[in-house]
Amino acid sequence: MANAAETDQSVYYVPHSGWYPVVLAAGVMLMLTGFATWLNETKAGEAGSWTQSIIGFAMMSVVLYYWFAKVIAENQEGLVNEQLKRSYVWGMGWFIFSEVMFFAAFFGALYYTRVIAVSWLGGEGAKGITGEYLWPEFEAAWPVLANPDSGLFPPPNESMQAPGVTSWLSYLPFWNTVILLSSSVTVHWAHSAIKEGNRARLKLWLGITVLLGIIFLILQAEEYIHAYSELGLTMGSGIYGSTFFILTGFHGFHVTLGTIILLVQFLRSLKGHFSHEDCFGFEAASWYWHFVDVVWVFLFLFVYIL
Repeated sequence: MANAAETDQSVYYVPHSGWYPVVLAAGVMLMLTGFATWLNETKAGEAGSWTQSIIGFAMMSVVLYYWFAKVIAENQEGLVNEQLKRSYVWGMGWFIFSEVMFFAAFFGALYYTRVIAVSWLGGEGAKGITGEYLWPEFEAAWPVLANPDSGLFPPPNESMQAPGVTSWLSYLPFWNTVILLSSSVTVHWAHSAIKEGNRARLKLWLGITVLLGIIFLILQAEEYIHAYSELGLTMGSGIYGSTFFILTGFHGFHVTLGTIILLVQFLRSLKGHFSHEDCFGFEAASWYWHFVDVVWVFLFLFVYIL
């Protein structure tokens, strides 16, 4: 293997052949096919098994751990040249762009449901005659608390819509908004600490950011428990329940992923990693965290308030 002194700064560093991509692909295949099998078994009324998905997830986790550890080690050895650093920047940029389009699809589905489909079911628009004929009593209002077919999709007792501003202090999504926006500030302060060479402040603000991410996830779990047990709002309670849990659930998954990534950066900071000239691992994590925060602002606006 080449050493830092022999690294050509004009070309990519090419590592030796490894087992990471093959095992990672196998892990992804096992996890997704296992999840699909569980869905089919559950739909058929059987007790679905998570074993295959858990094995696949474990394989993915192990591969990613060793793969990222290898990349970090190569960076610490000085094997990452300028050309490769540029590819890291572009790669992270395109990854975040793909995530933007991922959420854009779900926000588009929410828009279509609220503005077009619900109106049609209520008898409005070009196709409204169908809804008027089949469900003449249906009221076209969002959130939908009285489903057209309440026998198949039991409606929720209450929505998660925001109460009056004076009641926000007892409203969990409001506190989650405060937490995530605060975490954007703390991760920025951690970045500033790197640029200033202040390692104590880096550890402090990065640790607080990770803690805020964990608190957000705890509050979201509490919100889900409240929705299921007290409001009757579930994935099976019609289009409102489906869109609510898909949008907030996928965002919660991204917060989980972002918290893990930031935790890795925090552990690296304890080992003395990162400097003003070499901190892309942290910067990539902060970009992703800011993206997650922006998505939540849109969620809070379009899912909870409007």
